[in-house]
Amino acid sequence: MSDTASREQITVFSDYVCPFCYLGRHSLDQYQETREEPLEIDWHPFDLRSQKRNPDGSIDHSVDDGKDEEYFEQAKENVRRLQEEYDVEMDLELSRDVDSLPAQMAAVRVHDEYDYETWLTFDWGIFEALWTEGRDIGDADVLVDVAEEAGVDPDLVREAVDDDDLRERVRGMFEEASQQGVTGVPTFAYDGYGARGAVPPEQLERLVEGT
Repeated sequence: MSDTASREQITVFSDYVCPFCYLGRHSLDQYQETREEPLEIDWHPFDLRSQKRNPDGSIDHSVDDGKDEEYFEQAKENVRRLQEEYDVEMDLELSRDVDSLPAQMAAVRVHDEYDYETWLTFDWGIFEALWTEGRDIGDADVLVDVAEEAGVDPDLVREAVDDDDLRERVRGMFEEASQQGVTGVPTFAYDGYGARGAVPPEQLERLVEGT
């Protein structure tokens, strides 16, 4: 029931377990504050855990994805730098074990069934539950709490996370993102141009306005 068709949009590929997606959304909000007209988000889910995901959708944490401790320490340093730059408080710096698939499934269903603003509130709630409250967004009970706070029917969310057809649809959306050449998140796209990473508001302005 999205109502965004007649409004200007920026495409955003993201995964809730990516701290840079959360930071990037704060950057996008800061850019939004400089605009007269709102720029709505054309959201596309992405799966950072794809290399570790079993055929049944579960995650095998023993799979080597090439990310060693040095990689994670550098990531933490970058998160801290961007927290300061964008003035964002976070309870976590990384979330290595949380599975975002249930949250992505719930968000897709809410996007289908509710208006844009309700979806956006739910979407932000998922991010904040993880990054500012340190909660496991792979837990249906946590997603139900987020739903209730966003004015979303909690039963709809419980049904969504157990819906096998929806799970396959969302995994198809992950594949579609890869086929479009998205290799990391966040990725922002506008009018055929893109920017990858938690880029500053000024770069999002250049992406959208060409200035």
